[in-house]
This record gives sequence, structure tokens and C-alpha cells, in this order.
Amino acid sequence: MVTPSDVELVLSAKHGTVEALGLLLARHEAGMRAVALSILGYGPDVDDVVQDAALIALGRIGDLRDPAAVGPWLKMIVRNECRMRLRRVPEVPFDGAELLAGEAEPDRAIEQHALRDWIWHAMGELSPKLRLPLMLRHFTEVTSYDQIAAACEVPVGTVRSRLNQARSKLADALRGTAEKAHDDAAKLTAKRRREGIETLEAAEQGRFPEVVAGWSPHIELISGSLRGGVDLVIRGMDGDLADGVRQRMRHTVASKDVTIWEMDMMNPPDDPFHCPPGVVWLMSLQDGRPRTIRLIHPAVTTVTS
Repeated sequence: MVTPSDVELVLSAKHGTVEALGLLLARHEAGMRAVALSILGYGPDVDDVVQDAALIALGRIGDLRDPAAVGPWLKMIVRNECRMRLRRVPEVPFDGAELLAGEAEPDRAIEQHALRDWIWHAMGELSPKLRLPLMLRHFTEVTSYDQIAAACEVPVGTVRSRLNQARSKLADALRGTAEKAHDDAAKLTAKRRREGIETLEAAEQGRFPEVVAGWSPHIELISGSLRGGVDLVIRGMDGDLADGVRQRMRHTVASKDVTIWEMDMMNPPDDPFHCPPGVVWLMSLQDGRPRTIRLIHPAVTTVTS
């Protein structure tokens, strides 16, 4: 049997051939690991970086212009991941934004190639406790272990453990779901994005209680040390609007039981620092309706990796 070349594997992977992508990552894993070791030295961060780089490659293989350069391309992803980790800033998210400057939204990036729905279907095979930290780290601005730990209400060590488990299980799920029919991830994301925009419009028109009435009757809001139900949800939104604060949808991430809205917060001109510049709505769904909402302000959270 003739061994396929890198070029052949890249071209096959771009057309959605799962086995080709798996062979590429397996073929170049040693080189990717060697780059990580040369920069980070021996330690657990090496595995994290190589796994993160593999996930970025999954999302960006369709954008590789020169198939013959896949080896250096994979090593470049690892090198960027290592440097960002050493600088202790949020790591490159799953969309590979550092590789293609100017693409602001990860969901737009993954829509550009045939592997999108396969990846999201495989993520849906993970348990909620593993899927949530993976979604946060690779698809939102809530990327540091401290931030994810706060969002999931678990210790940082548990976040590391769950991310490692999630990456391993994701690889298995990708192989196991390769031949299955996949839900259209773009349609789901677009639907949840529209819901977010319509929610903001309704709030500005004084109809936010009508929207909340369609959510779970047991809705819980968590914002810092505040916890409450329907009254707190409505009071918080109405209070911001009364103070002249508006929210604008910037990015949406969606799975079957989680919705994440990333919003810009626009303060009134006479009070420009009333609220942080952004807020993340992390929503767990029950029967398709928001059940738990956690509000996170990434800009005011201590960032470590």
C-alpha cells in the first residue's frame, strides 16, 4: 500500500476526510512535541500546548494555502501557543485568530470548511462537565484557568484535569462520529445569536419580562456574589438600562445544552466607567430554555494560565 503524501492528506482533509486529518496529526505529532519541549522544557504544559495546537489545526486546515507546508504550519501553531503561554496572556482560541488576522468571530472561521459540523457533533458527545470548559477555553474570551474555574465553580486543578479529559475524549469522539449525520452547527449558532439580539431589543423596548417568562420557571442568575431568580434577572437588566447602559451582541457560541453570548457593554457618555467593557452570558439550558445564567466580566478577572 502506497503511503499518501502530506499534500494528498491535506487535500483530503480539506474535503472533510476524517482519516486524512488524523493521519496528518499523528505523522507530525513528534515534531510538534519537539518544538514545545524546546521552548517550555519538560512539564505538563507540553501536553496542553500540543493538544491545543491539534484543536486549532482541526479548525484551520481549510485555510492552509500551501499543503506541502503543513509540517512547518503545525509547528508554527505550537510555537505561537508556547509563546503566548510564557507571556501569561489568554491563549489563541480555537479559531486560530493569530494565524489569520482580521477574523473577529470564531464561528465564522469554522464555517469556512467541511469539518465544522463534525467537530461540533463530536463535542456534543462529551459530558456537560467536560464540554463546558472546552467551549470556554477555545471559543470565548474566558480562556484562563482561573476564569474557567470561576465559571464552572471548581478548583483550577479540576479545570486542568477536565480539559485534558475533554481533549482526549474529543479525539475519540471525532473518530467515532466521523460517519454520522451531523447537526448544522452554523444554523444552531445563528438561531441562538438571533435569540440574543432579540432579547436585547425586547429589553430596550420594555419587554424583557416577556422574554424571561419563556425561560425556565426555575431560572437562576449568578453574577459575582449575587444569586437570585427571576426578580434578580429582570432587576439587573432594567437597572442597567435605567442607568443608560446598553449591550451589543459580539459573538455567540452554542451547543445543544449551552449558549454563550459575548456582549460589548456601552456606558453613557457622562459615566464611561459605569460597567466593565464586556460581559459574557454563560447559559445552561434545560429543555432548550435557559435554566442557569452566569454573568462573567473577563476584563476585570485576573488572567493567568
